[in-house]
Amino acid sequence: MVSRSITIVAGTAALVLVAAVVAFHALSVGDLFRTATNSVSRSLCGAAFISHVDPDRLFREEQLPNMRSIGWALRYRVDRERHDVRTTVLGGFGARAVYRRGLGCVLLHGDDATPNPAGFAGTLSDASSDDPDPWGAAVVETTDPAIRAALDLAFSEPNPQSPRHTKGIVVLHDGKLIAERYAPGYGPDTPIWGHSLSKSLTQALVGILVREGKLRVDQKAGLSAHPDVTVDQLLRMDSGLPFDETDGPLNPMTRMFFLESDMAGYAETVPLIHAPGTAWAYSNLGYVLLSRVAMDAAGARDAVAAETFVRDELFAPLGMRHAVIETDVAGTPVGSSHVYASTRDFARFGQLYLDDGVVDGRRILPEGWVAYSHSQTLDTGYGAGFWTNLVEHGTVPVWGAPWGLPELPKDMFFARGAFGQYIVIVPSEHLVVARLGISVNGGTGIGDVVARIIAALHGRRESQ
Repeated sequence: MVSRSITIVAGTAALVLVAAVVAFHALSVGDLFRTATNSVSRSLCGAAFISHVDPDRLFREEQLPNMRSIGWALRYRVDRERHDVRTTVLGGFGARAVYRRGLGCVLLHGDDATPNPAGFAGTLSDASSDDPDPWGAAVVETTDPAIRAALDLAFSEPNPQSPRHTKGIVVLHDGKLIAERYAPGYGPDTPIWGHSLSKSLTQALVGILVREGKLRVDQKAGLSAHPDVTVDQLLRMDSGLPFDETDGPLNPMTRMFFLESDMAGYAETVPLIHAPGTAWAYSNLGYVLLSRVAMDAAGARDAVAAETFVRDELFAPLGMRHAVIETDVAGTPVGSSHVYASTRDFARFGQLYLDDGVVDGRRILPEGWVAYSHSQTLDTGYGAGFWTNLVEHGTVPVWGAPWGLPELPKDMFFARGAFGQYIVIVPSEHLVVARLGISVNGGTGIGDVVARIIAALHGRRESQ
């Protein structure tokens, strides 16, 4: 009882301290707690009903490290009959995320009714159940000891205080799956939250619409509050919107994700802080706006129509059998961050860009689109939906992280997402490496892993 009392007192003190800090910054304690409960509900809904992994383990690995001060006060319940997750803190600030078949999870706020409660009947996995994965159902093991050592490195834990929690890695060379490995509880068919890998998929959707003549990158995006912003500027993150992924629990990104029913509607209310085209700033807001622009161009006005478009035009042609893009209550796909897909699926997406936008002889992306995707924006290491290896100096503003992966060839470009999600594309090596995990507080070693894979491939050629 004494230890429990100390825990409660310490936790209460932590809450008081958090509240004081929040009040000092003129922020709402209620918004802080609702952000926490909504984050837990949405994440665990994805774990339980999309990934089908242990939600308790995912809470410990993904959510708790960022919520130590209030973790003792959080309570969540996964209801497998209702397909929802409800979370509270101190018995209040309730949050609910609901799973809809084929559409993923959606956060409900206040009196929001569940949109499209029946879900989407034509899930990609259902549609392809009679069409087995051409890579087979079994995990592809490598016989090359050097590549096996690279995978060992990917799954190693050099710093137990900052675990990597690698969940899956897939290696494609010359378009063939040559190696893969998964953590216990994960496998080739496990959809994993891709976080900002989603931005690169949204870039592909824009490319498809450009190919179809429904969008142009130089056209105005049609934002009433920001009439001069173009599609290109949203893709390049130089629209003038602020850097929205900053330290702390409340920022424009978290407000949009966890407190707003209409994310694109909120994003458009955020004022520009630079003239369009003059400054770069990482922008989740911009990619949600871009997602809405793309769906309007496609004529997809609700979640089911959006999912149909994405599946028919991107997921199905690539064989991304386990992919889903979630929407907000208003039906806008959260194109900045809410794609789930298996590690194989994400690798297939990377192969599309390695193959210049063509799959099985069918052009998915317009000619020149892949080169455009990793062409430099201003003086940064960002392109138009992908990160590049073009800049050796400086770091990403706010984050302080390198722009690229300096261990790798200059022609490498990549998609990157929070908690260590990567799709690394190396044209000069005919190589794609997809890495998924939950690396909350530490690095992944992905640059060294891919460098070792490249060295192993060179060793193969030299021995032949």
